[in-house]
Amino acid sequence: MRKNTKYSCLILVTAILIACLFISGCTSTTQTNNSSDEKVLRVGDLWTVSSINPGDGHDGGTFVTEKAIVTETLVGANDNFELVPNLAESWEQINDTVWEFKLKKGVKFHNGKEMRAEDVVASLDDTIRLSPSTAMLMSYDHSEAVDNYTVRIYTTELNPLVPGVLHYPDTAIVSQDSYDKDGNFIKPIGTGPMKVESYDEQTGELVVVKNDDWWGGEPGIDKMVLKGYESPETRAMLIENGDVDFTCDPPYSEVGRLNDTEGIHVEIYSTPRLYKLDANLDHDTMADKNLRKAISYAIDRDGIVNNVLYGVGTSAGGVFLPSMKWSNKDLKPYPYDPELAKEYLAKSGWTDSDGDGVLDKNGEKLKIKIFTYTERPGLPPMLEAIAANLREVGFEVEENSMENSALDSVMGDDWDLYLSATNLAMVPDPEYVLKSWYTTNGTSNKAGYSNPAVDRMIEEGHYISDLNERYDHFRKIEAIVYDDLPTINIAYYGVAIVMNDDVKGYRFDPTAHDYRIDPFMTISS
Repeated sequence: MRKNTKYSCLILVTAILIACLFISGCTSTTQTNNSSDEKVLRVGDLWTVSSINPGDGHDGGTFVTEKAIVTETLVGANDNFELVPNLAESWEQINDTVWEFKLKKGVKFHNGKEMRAEDVVASLDDTIRLSPSTAMLMSYDHSEAVDNYTVRIYTTELNPLVPGVLHYPDTAIVSQDSYDKDGNFIKPIGTGPMKVESYDEQTGELVVVKNDDWWGGEPGIDKMVLKGYESPETRAMLIENGDVDFTCDPPYSEVGRLNDTEGIHVEIYSTPRLYKLDANLDHDTMADKNLRKAISYAIDRDGIVNNVLYGVGTSAGGVFLPSMKWSNKDLKPYPYDPELAKEYLAKSGWTDSDGDGVLDKNGEKLKIKIFTYTERPGLPPMLEAIAANLREVGFEVEENSMENSALDSVMGDDWDLYLSATNLAMVPDPEYVLKSWYTTNGTSNKAGYSNPAVDRMIEEGHYISDLNERYDHFRKIEAIVYDDLPTINIAYYGVAIVMNDDVKGYRFDPTAHDYRIDPFMTISS
């Protein structure tokens, strides 16, 4: 009897242990499934993340506003680059130097506090303090909170650009709780669909999670992990190996193969960016307009788009995309005409006196140096194609491709042409690009171009508020620089977005600087 009791107890203990193990196993499995239900998007960006402060003028604004979607601007833009409400529901110009913005009510920062006018004023003041270039764009004097939902911005002069500048990612609004008591920036506490969970300054990895209290609706993803990979080949490898779910601009020669790869798809879009050559006008050779004309006619733009960019882009005429309302649509791409290029060179006295295939004048060879950077996949092969085109008409060309961080120290002033892919819509207005690129003291006038007529016309255009009149005025300026060729436009940029097939519902924003993460996109868990 006692033996049976012991045996029964043994059976009971064993049963209990098995039950506990079963329950434990079920609990563990349930936790794993719950974790796997989380919609996590892993993003491989083009650039190493060096800042998450939107207002510091060091690309933090573009990253946290458009890619991490943590912060938002007062003013948005639609697909036609027209300004639309965002955190500000309306605005008006009170007089020549005062703009008034009405804020959306009920918008909350990630710390749960409602966004008020005093927060907007403080955020703008911080941006102006950290970014003098933004202050200059706005002609900013000061701003004030009229009431909880009204902000007035005072400028030093009449400036129709003010609403457009407030679309600029660097002006994104953050709570003052983004700073510690000593005024040191900690992390952006914004109003966007995602909020910062962690940021590793050493690796550049940013982790953001869903903001359940976003004023715009419920985001489609629970978490994003963002990290920069500056090599196009690395980005292609990561998406193909399943290490990231979303990236852009792999080598364009790989786009077709990647799109045919199981589990991956590629979408190609136009984006407001221009492939262009800046000519170093401080060099006598490049200062010759005939030589710049020769270069432009010598370049096979259609061939580059089709055979180098693999269709990811279109041949460029004027500075601005034809889809931009203010663009001069009469400006067509310079045609590929090597014989006409040779005629322009001959006009300036360049001949092949010794029959070696390289033109010369006064005993000097027609030798030029071209530089570009490697982070954008189209640039190095474009450089090779352009150099080949120029050799065909008598140039001797030295090609230089390197990482962007090394360019300035290597180039110095020892360059003739600089190939880049430059954004056109930081501020959705023609004045921003034309003034910074083509005025004598322009902040991005790499060519060293100086044309008093252009300086005067841009100054006059600054004060034109009527949009139709304003756009007509700036179209005339675009035509002048198209003819003068301080910059030689090659192609309008196309961006290749590469996604895991589990990513659904992505909608591209053509006003973004590379891409903008769609807050309503989702990913299968």
